[in-house]
Amino acid sequence: MEQVRVERNGRVMTVTLDNPPRNFMTGRMVRELEEVVSALAHDDSIGSVVITGAPDDTFITHFDVHEILAGSEAAGQVPAAVAGGALRAIGALSHVPGAKAGLERTPVAGVVELRRIHELFLRMNRMDKVFIAAINGFATGGGCELALACDIRLMAAGAGRIGQPEILVGIIPGAGGTQRLTRILGPGPALESMLEGTIYTPEEAAALGIVTHVVPADELLPHALEIAERLARRAPAAVEGLKRAVYEGASSSLREGLHIERAEFLASASTAGARRAMEAYVRDVEELDGAPLAHEELAAAWRDGTRVDVISD
Repeated sequence: MEQVRVERNGRVMTVTLDNPPRNFMTGRMVRELEEVVSALAHDDSIGSVVITGAPDDTFITHFDVHEILAGSEAAGQVPAAVAGGALRAIGALSHVPGAKAGLERTPVAGVVELRRIHELFLRMNRMDKVFIAAINGFATGGGCELALACDIRLMAAGAGRIGQPEILVGIIPGAGGTQRLTRILGPGPALESMLEGTIYTPEEAAALGIVTHVVPADELLPHALEIAERLARRAPAAVEGLKRAVYEGASSSLREGLHIERAEFLASASTAGARRAMEAYVRDVEELDGAPLAHEELAAAWRDGTRVDVISD
């Protein structure tokens, strides 16, 4: 059975993660998700992707610890300095045609899988699609990291929990948690959270900014799809540029961040769709007494993307 199921409805894709009975993330699930994301790179018909878990109470419990243990035993004990050099070497080899498949059959297979998940999440961050995590229950370890790699995170109210408890089994987050959680909480709170192995209730996670919305469980997917449908109507070039400015620019120096913003602003403003939208906005300003966004109905039409078609350039 596939661990990643896909459903399309208009410009929205729903991705359901299904690995019973505990819904662990596995190497297979990552590879299937990688195939979906790779196909999306060439699919202009999709503007938003909602990711959720198949069980009623679980998004992703965590990455399958059996797989992590097997990879660790195969590689043996490795000092951090040696691991860093090996990662760079394997990264270079992975770009050689056919080499990646060969590496997956060696003791460094775990390293290949680690790079795979990092590259997958980075690709999601760089795409012209909006990724929305509909967190329908527990999301710890790799489940939390997948959610953090999404652009918007909704979580069901109730017994679910989210966080990075890896240190409790002697490891650290390995799929981006140390970096993405720190960018949300700040270095001090994030370090303490991961040292303690804290997992948060939905309300605690929302208060900290780890998730952006907490909604009743039966409203989670409909609410996520409503947001997805609205944001799927945003101009792809603007979505891609905005994500790059935030994810890459905001973690750079101010000067470099402003450079990235300038470049993405110029790129998005030069598209035919953006020009059509700006022309329509100018017409609205001329026709109304005051800015059109001050008029409630028209403002809603602009937010919903129904005022002007900016999808096709």
